[in-house]
Amino acid sequence: MEQEISLYIPTGVRAEKELFHGFGRRELTQSVAGSLAGGIIAALLWLATENVAPTVVTVLSGIFGSVMMCTRDQNNQSVVDQVGNLLRFCRSQQIYPYRMLDEWGYREKNRGDGA
Repeated sequence: MEQEISLYIPTGVRAEKELFHGFGRRELTQSVAGSLAGGIIAALLWLATENVAPTVVTVLSGIFGSVMMCTRDQNNQSVVDQVGNLLRFCRSQQIYPYRMLDEWGYREKNRGDGA
């Protein structure tokens, strides 16, 4: 008698604790760094224009943008991860030069020049 073995693979199980769906500690540190970069840009904008509205918009855009770019989707990749993959692919080898070797001696037998 054959016994059928079934395997249960749960979906939606995460390897680490998340603050909300697709956003854990790693993404939190990435978005804090992005928010700080947005804050630096906003400070430079404040020093250049001394206008409150563009400065506040820049700070809030930096915070929301960094959280949105660091949140992982259903494929478990964020925009930051995808850009990293794209850069790694662009830096990888794209041209594979090769020499054709006459492994079986086919060219010697069938050269076609009558020799």
